[in-house]
Amino acid sequence: MIEESAIATPSARWHDGLTKKHWQVLRAGFLGWIFDGYEAMAIIVVLGPMMHSLLTPAQATSFSIYAGSVIGITLLGWGLGGIVGGVLADYIGRKRMMMWSIFLYALFSGLTAFANGVVVLCALRFLTGLAMGSEWGTGVALVSETWPDRARAKGLGFLHSGFGWGTLVAAIVWYVLSSTHPLGQETWRLVFAVGALPALGVLYLRRGLDESEKWQKAVREKRWHATSNESQRPATQQSASTSNDKRPFTLKLLFTEPEALRRTVLAMILSAVTTVGWWAISSWLLTYTVTLGKAEGVADPAAWGSRVSITYTIGAIVAYMLSGFIIDVLGRRLFMCLTFLGSLLVTIATYKLTSTVEGMAILAPINGFFTLGCAFAWMAIYPVELFTPTVRTSAISMIFNGARLIAWVFPIIAGTLIKSFGGIPNTAVTMGSVYLLGVVLPWFLPETTGKKLPE
Repeated sequence: MIEESAIATPSARWHDGLTKKHWQVLRAGFLGWIFDGYEAMAIIVVLGPMMHSLLTPAQATSFSIYAGSVIGITLLGWGLGGIVGGVLADYIGRKRMMMWSIFLYALFSGLTAFANGVVVLCALRFLTGLAMGSEWGTGVALVSETWPDRARAKGLGFLHSGFGWGTLVAAIVWYVLSSTHPLGQETWRLVFAVGALPALGVLYLRRGLDESEKWQKAVREKRWHATSNESQRPATQQSASTSNDKRPFTLKLLFTEPEALRRTVLAMILSAVTTVGWWAISSWLLTYTVTLGKAEGVADPAAWGSRVSITYTIGAIVAYMLSGFIIDVLGRRLFMCLTFLGSLLVTIATYKLTSTVEGMAILAPINGFFTLGCAFAWMAIYPVELFTPTVRTSAISMIFNGARLIAWVFPIIAGTLIKSFGGIPNTAVTMGSVYLLGVVLPWFLPETTGKKLPE
């Protein structure tokens, strides 16, 4: 059991008082999120050879539709799994849900290596997405509820960096395997096997974790309010669903308590802004770089594309590692406002003002810092501070994963979008304009910097 330390004095360092148990909780969540990042990148780097291996000649004529469907179905499973897993974690506990998530992820990811057709592949990708969806919410909730207030944002930023490290690992694994081709055209299968085996080791490490004391105490005391605002209202004005001993359904609370509804909807819109904007930036980054390289006549356009993708991810990792420190200085709302403003400007610079691969290489880490780094880091740090322990994983998982229930269709209709908007640059900038919402909406949410988690 980890005791919450008191608020630190101004002279105390942020990591003072952190124990081995605190770092153990962070390590467990971090490693789990590494595999989510690995899985997200793995499906992208092996997509070409995987589809060529599994599609029949007739199916291969609609390559882009099938390829987009595989990614879209994975995102759909990820979104649904995240919401379901988040709700379950508020009922059965964070630790238990984390254990089941990593076990099922390892199982279905490993089975993907044995897919013998596109239908089986889609089914396994959907199940893998369902399993790994709850990794993020349970890890974020457990770290936020066990780490001291002064260190919480930093710890959550470190945790979220696991996703970036996972994407790098996947890129490196595929680089090594594609260079050696141990299984010839079927080498892509090893990527999923490699990802599944270490996950079982994480499952072993997590057995020693303690359950969240804050969640257990809130359940014992039957504190069913979704926000501290609701609990502070007079009993005669409280929602009927929270004024009795019977526990209401967590998602119902989020959408029936007035303040919880307002926070949930605004945060979900901001999550959608992050996801749609990032998809518009990242999904065409490599392709657009290669296109510029071919137009310039550079020796190896594909190598430039790979370089840009890697430096884009490195920029995001730097943002994750620093986000907890920056957000504690700027405040939650200003951090989000500047993040989305930076994302909008870098989108315009990337797709409208850059015409060389060298320029893309310079912008890539800056791009990644804003659109993949800071734009996602706020979701690990801020939403946990808006909701109470009995609904926390339901709320943050709904916010984080609900956007995927919108975004999963974009890979399928990508070709149509590009044609409609007249090319990749116009499409990216048009969709990236959604960042304008992110500049404005944070100011309608409460500032939580320096405050304790709602009880």
